[in-house]
Amino acid sequence: MNTPVNYEVVRSKLDEIIGEADIGRASIREIVKLVNHIERETGIEYIRMEMGVPGLPPAAIATEAEKRALDKGVASLYPNIEGIYELKSETSRFVKLFMDLDVDPRGCIPSVGSMMGSMACFMVANRNNADREGTLFIDPGFPVQKSQIEMLGQEFMTFDVYNYRGDKLRPKLESILAGGKVSTILYSNPNNPAWICFTEEELKTIGELANRYDAIVIEDLAYFGMDFRKDYSVPGSPPFQPTVGKYCDNYILLISSSKVFSYAGQRAGMIVISDTLYNRQYPDLLRYFTSDRFGHCIVFGALYGLSAGVTHTVQYGLAAVLKAVNDGGYKFLEEVREYGHKAEIMKRLFTSNGFGIVYDRDLDEPIADGFYFTISYPGFTGSQLLERLIFYGISAITLGITGSERGEGLRACVSLIRRDQFPDLEQRLKKFAEDHPTAS
Repeated sequence: MNTPVNYEVVRSKLDEIIGEADIGRASIREIVKLVNHIERETGIEYIRMEMGVPGLPPAAIATEAEKRALDKGVASLYPNIEGIYELKSETSRFVKLFMDLDVDPRGCIPSVGSMMGSMACFMVANRNNADREGTLFIDPGFPVQKSQIEMLGQEFMTFDVYNYRGDKLRPKLESILAGGKVSTILYSNPNNPAWICFTEEELKTIGELANRYDAIVIEDLAYFGMDFRKDYSVPGSPPFQPTVGKYCDNYILLISSSKVFSYAGQRAGMIVISDTLYNRQYPDLLRYFTSDRFGHCIVFGALYGLSAGVTHTVQYGLAAVLKAVNDGGYKFLEEVREYGHKAEIMKRLFTSNGFGIVYDRDLDEPIADGFYFTISYPGFTGSQLLERLIFYGISAITLGITGSERGEGLRACVSLIRRDQFPDLEQRLKKFAEDHPTAS
């Protein structure tokens, strides 16, 4: 078969790496491995949309601060599990300046990326009540977080929020929370992969119901401020990054440095725990930890057991970039706007060649241009489309592994696509459309 990438090579690698399994259930890292092998064998560069890796240089402020810390000899010292003072205080300032939330620096705790942050939260928050042990995922979402729940032997519930926006959200949420089994509610905002962004009214709904049913909300802010329809970049001035923290007492924010500061390789994230939750006592935590105080269990129970602290120099790097952002000297969101610009171009290339945008609306307006978008093609399931696109030098992941109910879709990440690859993308999409004509 005449495809842009050698058919026999792709077929053999699919058989070798994916085998008889459904490629639509393959994890992100499995797709990465598959495409790596095909690229090495064929020498053809793929349009790689499967992994949410930053495609911009890291913040120089952070890397320089790490070098200075190394020169001071901190590499020989164990870091404080609770985090260095500079990082905790600048995180507290950041949350105040960009979210208008007051959180004591004590509750601002570094983690080895937001993935460790969510793992630590599950280990503690889903064990605070012997009658509960479950997370409600407001999906679609990051699939690895469900894997973490499964590794811990906990339960989870999920629903695709796209059909329950606005006034429909409250009855849907309450129908699940009323069952009394939900310990935590987790979502990303902006959303990975749909890129929908909750409104203040929707966040208020989530917060009010979390208060009523005594659930802890975990707000994943991996794409902090990256709804480019509004300017969240001015410290201390509205608009602020929307947050459930305005509407409930028991919340945790997961703030990642990977995307907004292009610092993914250093695995630095922050767990930000509300003052109320940090100090709250849950007697049932004594089943697993030496204290019943929530914040103590996160730090000296979960994080101590997982890593005993975040790499020392990385903490100095993140502290430095946060200080620059807080002081107004580093306009971090200006750099990452490039993702929105690329998304606009890429979506146009796909739709002009017969593809559709799966999650195309954010309530009453078109979905924003950002780090991700979602695609489908008439007559194909997500699994079928992913497998076919691999032969055309294009990779992605299916929406099925994100908790989406849209079985026809794929998630496309724009970050690794260079602008000089756009002509290749357009050519491959045109070839795909020619080989797969639609009824329309």
